[in-house]
Amino acid sequence: MLPYVWAKIRLFSFDKIIRWLNRQQFSESVALAVIAILVGLTSGIGVWLFKQLFNVIYRYAFEGIDTPMGLFHRKEIALRFFHDLANWAGFDKIGTALGSIGNWMIFFIPVIGGLAVGLISHFFIGKERYVGIAGIMESVALGGGRLPYRKIPTKTVAAALSIGSGASVGPADPSVQIGAYVGSMFGQLLRLSDERIRALVASGVAGGIAAAFNAPITGIFFALEIIIGELSVNAFGVVTLASVISSVFTQAVSGPQPAFYIPAYAFNSVWELPLYFGLGVLSGLSAAFYIRLHHFTRGIFDTWNAPRWFKPAVAGLAVGLVGMHLPQVFGIGYATIENILDGKPMTVTLLLSLALSRLVLTPICISSGFQGGVFAPALFSGATLGGAYGLVARQVFPSLNISPPAFAMVGMAAVLAGTIHAPITSFILLFEMTHDYRIILPLIAAVNVSLFLSWHLQHDSVYTLGLARKGIRLQRGRDVDVLETITVNEVMETEIVTLRESDSLTVATDLLTQRRQHGLPVLNNVGELTGIITVQDIDRAQDDDCGRVCIVGEICTRELLLAYSDETIGAALRRIGVRDVGQLPVVARKNPRHLVGLLRNTDIARAYDLAVTRRASIRHRAH
Repeated sequence: MLPYVWAKIRLFSFDKIIRWLNRQQFSESVALAVIAILVGLTSGIGVWLFKQLFNVIYRYAFEGIDTPMGLFHRKEIALRFFHDLANWAGFDKIGTALGSIGNWMIFFIPVIGGLAVGLISHFFIGKERYVGIAGIMESVALGGGRLPYRKIPTKTVAAALSIGSGASVGPADPSVQIGAYVGSMFGQLLRLSDERIRALVASGVAGGIAAAFNAPITGIFFALEIIIGELSVNAFGVVTLASVISSVFTQAVSGPQPAFYIPAYAFNSVWELPLYFGLGVLSGLSAAFYIRLHHFTRGIFDTWNAPRWFKPAVAGLAVGLVGMHLPQVFGIGYATIENILDGKPMTVTLLLSLALSRLVLTPICISSGFQGGVFAPALFSGATLGGAYGLVARQVFPSLNISPPAFAMVGMAAVLAGTIHAPITSFILLFEMTHDYRIILPLIAAVNVSLFLSWHLQHDSVYTLGLARKGIRLQRGRDVDVLETITVNEVMETEIVTLRESDSLTVATDLLTQRRQHGLPVLNNVGELTGIITVQDIDRAQDDDCGRVCIVGEICTRELLLAYSDETIGAALRRIGVRDVGQLPVVARKNPRHLVGLLRNTDIARAYDLAVTRRASIRHRAH
């Protein structure tokens, strides 16, 4: 009864707000700016509360385990807890036996955390249509950004338990989800259009990243590069505003420092640059392995016929077994990253073991059902891999005065870029953490090599891999595969204005200006397609100034990319991407000179909307 009453009160309040906004007649830009501020502030508060929650859980369970006294103290607490619990349940002999099990009882904490997360997911969250950041991308591309925002408190608690109990997952993805769900909530409750809700979801994502890393510019580019898929001018303003407001709140309550401290960078010699190319190769291989392992483990857990609530406990057992020998794998690992960047003594074997352990454990944890992300584990793996690489390089080339922490720092961005296929986000994140642009040369070298190699080995990023499993492939934030259901003749423009080869440039210029088009098809005297004349063609002819009046047939472009009326929009779109042209002449397949229509970018956008509507209708009928 209470949730029902609360829902009625909430809806009544938002109805009053909507009516008040309608009476005020605010301009669209002012209204969106105010909502973006609210989204940014709420995202910052939500992520800050999330941080406090998982830090409290983690400190109680694991703080100090990397020191002998701290580890002994935590083990004593765990042993006493299990001993008292068994005695209270009436199993006195088990309780007595627990006292002699040994010092490794503490490492069952991930198992208990996995069991708790599994039960929460099974009974309170349920089966989700949109899972993680991939789900947010799918919602923005296909669902109008409409997310089930009522689940975010439960999902936040599950993510805090996952990180706090030592699972090999990161806090960035849950932070992104908090912001995205907040943005979607404001958009849905205020009954905004799908386009505005998408922009608010991206704003919330930017606010989540800004709060997670105290890096507002990274939040902006992450939202535009990953969620929207392109640097959209329409969404840039609200995304920027939300990210800044979220970062302002975070700095007000937590200080201006980034997520973890990074020391000053030193680039001693240009001869170090080839070594950074080598680091890029290793980072790209690691990222591709990381992505494919996500696909492999997801398949195993999906086909395993076991209770859903039980699977995270099994993954927690794997984390605990590895943590018996490598306690640094517990949790997000920021303390270990700082130790590497500070140059604390670590062996190559230890660093490589940590990198491999994190690369393997994170896919297992996420695939099993732990709530968390891949962002921080990618940074951890990059730091350990780069640190080990730097130690080896220093031994092989002692005269270069190599600093291993510098390689660890670049390795973080290189592995991250290869994992999420977002080089701009990786660049900006490191810049905001170092405040040092001297790192640009090695950073470009390593990140580009890593991204190139990772993309060629694994076309899908760790985020788009889950979408590809559903048959969804996004380019520039749009599903390319959905366009395979629409043919060119369904959306092409059939009322075409054309020019003749004998027309003068004055006629062509006047017609282009009148029609407000960038180019027009050119026909010969018998009505056959011979080319296209564009504004650039006319400008080049005027610049060359041959001293006589030119005609359209002399300057038009005759090497054409063509579309056919019976092919799909997806095929035509891939052809457009070859030369990035704005329109394609549509011709009959049996006669390439017979013009039947014109396919423009606006027609492709209309085709995408039509395809999404058609797919939604089919899903609705199936449901």
